[in-house]
Amino acid sequence: MMKLMTHALCAVALLTLIGCQSTTGKTAGQTLDDASITAAVHSKLTSDRLSNFSRIDVDTERGVVTLNGVVRTADQKMRVSQLTREVTGVRTVNNNLQIQSQ
Repeated sequence: MMKLMTHALCAVALLTLIGCQSTTGKTAGQTLDDASITAAVHSKLTSDRLSNFSRIDVDTERGVVTLNGVVRTADQKMRVSQLTREVTGVRTVNNNLQIQSQ
């Protein structure tokens, strides 16, 4: 009886993971990887001592990080890209940051 319940539970877990992949197109592992990359980028940006980049929106899709928001200067825009590329797992950075007009 216990063996049957274990097999049934494994089957349900497997079907759940397969269902998750079919709706998002990503496996559960890819989803977790992207979430950890996003969190690491946020952490790196908010801890930067030169500027406060805490209001930048970070989205990750299969290791491709997209940055949105507003920065004050072109140097800050480049700095955000540089910090993002330093995060493990980042394959590409799409920097859509806008430079604030004065």
